[in-house]
Parts: sequence; C-alpha cells; structure tokens
Amino acid sequence: MKIKQILLAARPKGLPQAADFKTVETTLPELMPGEVLVKPLYFSVDPYMRGRMNDAKSYIPPFQVGEPIESGGVAEVIESKDDHFKAGETVMSSGPRPFLPWATATIFPANHLRKIDNSIPLTYYLGLLGVPGLTAYFGMVDIGKPKAGETVVVSGAAGAVGIVVGQIAKIMGCRAVGIAGGAEKIKLLTDTFGFDAAIDYKGNTDMDAAVAAACPNGVDIYFDNVGGDISDAVIRHLNFFARVPLCGQIALYNETEVPVGPRIQPVMVTRSILMQGFIIGNYATRFGEGVKQLSEWVKTGKIKYTETVEEGFDRLPDALLGLFSGKNSGKMVVKV
Repeated sequence: MKIKQILLAARPKGLPQAADFKTVETTLPELMPGEVLVKPLYFSVDPYMRGRMNDAKSYIPPFQVGEPIESGGVAEVIESKDDHFKAGETVMSSGPRPFLPWATATIFPANHLRKIDNSIPLTYYLGLLGVPGLTAYFGMVDIGKPKAGETVVVSGAAGAVGIVVGQIAKIMGCRAVGIAGGAEKIKLLTDTFGFDAAIDYKGNTDMDAAVAAACPNGVDIYFDNVGGDISDAVIRHLNFFARVPLCGQIALYNETEVPVGPRIQPVMVTRSILMQGFIIGNYATRFGEGVKQLSEWVKTGKIKYTETVEEGFDRLPDALLGLFSGKNSGKMVVKV
C-alpha cells in the first residue's frame, strides 16, 4: 500500500520554515498478526511540538531528522489482524506509543491502540476531552486551587487550553480575565465563553496598565501559557499567596538566544507566590477523573468549546506554523 508521509527535513533555527518539512511517498509492508492498519481522520497540532523539533533533552524525545513527525490523532481501522479490532472502528494511539505519525495510513501494534466512542465529536478527544482540556483542568484545580471571589488571568486565552481555563474559573466563582491577540478573539472570550474581561495584547502598547485596569484587585491565579513580555506584565500584579500554573512559553519557543527578562524571584519571595511548572503526563493516573468532570460540565452547558479546523493532509505543516501567529481560536486540528 502506497502512502504519503511528512518528515522533519531539518532542525529549524527560530521560527520553522516550509523547508524544514518534507513530504515523501513510501510503501507499507504486509500486515502481520497482532497488527492493525489505520487511516488517520484528524490530527492535533500543538505548541509543544516546536520543542520536539530541537535536538534537546526534555520530557519527551525529539523528532528525528528524516523520520515522520507525529502528534495526537484519531483514526479509522482499515484492516486488522487482531481479534480486538475490526474494520470501521474508530481508535486512538495509546500506551507507549501515544502519537500517530504524519502519514496517510500507518500500521500499529494492536496493544498500542484503544477504541473510542464516535457518538462524541471525534475532535473532542484531541481537545476538550484530550490533552488541552485535561491540562486546563489539572493546572487549575491541582495547582491554581481557585477560591470564589479570586481573580484569574490566563494568557493564550483563546487557545485550546486557555478557553477551558477561563470557564473553569467562572465555574469556581472567580473573575476570569483573558489575554489574547486581536479584536475578534477578545469578543469571542467575553461574548461566547463568559470571561469578565479580556486584554488584546496586539492592541495594547502598555500591558502593565492594561492588566492593572482589568484586574483592579490584583491577580490571584495566573495561568501562564505564553511567557515573555506578557507574563512580565502580569507578574507585577500578583497578589500575596498567588499561584502560577506554568503551562507553556510559546512566546519563547522560537528564540535563538536565551532572552533576559525581569528577575521575578524578589516578587515571588516578598509576596509568597507559588509558581509550578507541569506537564499533563504528571496526571496520567487521574485522567479518568478529569474526563468525567469535563464531560459533566459540557453536558450541563457549563463549558463551551471551539475549534479551528484545517482540511487536507498537506496542510499539517501550515497548521502547526499557524499556532505561532495566533491563527487558531480554540483547538487547532487538521482533518485529513
């Protein structure tokens, strides 16, 4: 069977370019006992993938030059030589191989796949009920520990994680303030997702003043998805005993030199601030808890969700690059 794959052609310096990706054709071998042939239906693209393009030690191995890029995905079984799966079923990768390679079809060991319920929108498994939703849930509940009446600020608020963070804040009785780029996203946050206020970082030359105006009582929880100048501005307004779930630093992922910013330790010491970095894998044993609670909030209308869907396998690199220019509202997925 002939397929197409998208490989990492070169390790990017700074913002990835089209030349860092390469599309090739190859032929899959014959299916062996215990294996399953799957065709991807949707791929997830996420900011953390930029880090995997570097040859650097991290919490997840880097992509290899000349090998397919991989990400979360939902797929359909085309052929199976394992009794647990049959053609037409919908599956996700799991276990020691939790990603799908960027290919128009691939062969998986059956014990690296799990069936999913296709009565739920399939993209939700990549977003609200997947890594982004669970990241928002555990970052807020476990690290943020929100209390009614507190002010929560989230950067990257119109992204897949941010829109869920803000709505959890509201469920917990907090004031939710989002930071995003562009008037359209600001309107989305306040009109659709119920944020109390939103700051357009693209339309503000003085983020310090903008944060002060939106948060007259200071900031009790800062859910940091962005880093950089935006976080520098928010940190100056943290209250005593504030909590900072440190989720992402997308503003810095394409830097070629280590940037120097304000020294935040004096603020943290003098105001007894907790900042804790985390990755969603830390909570793997509690995923069931998170999915159950998020599902309940969705069913009762307490959480809404949005997605940006690109169509076409060949659009995968462009979709990934679009994350760094803020092209997406909510989760970015590619329909193959």
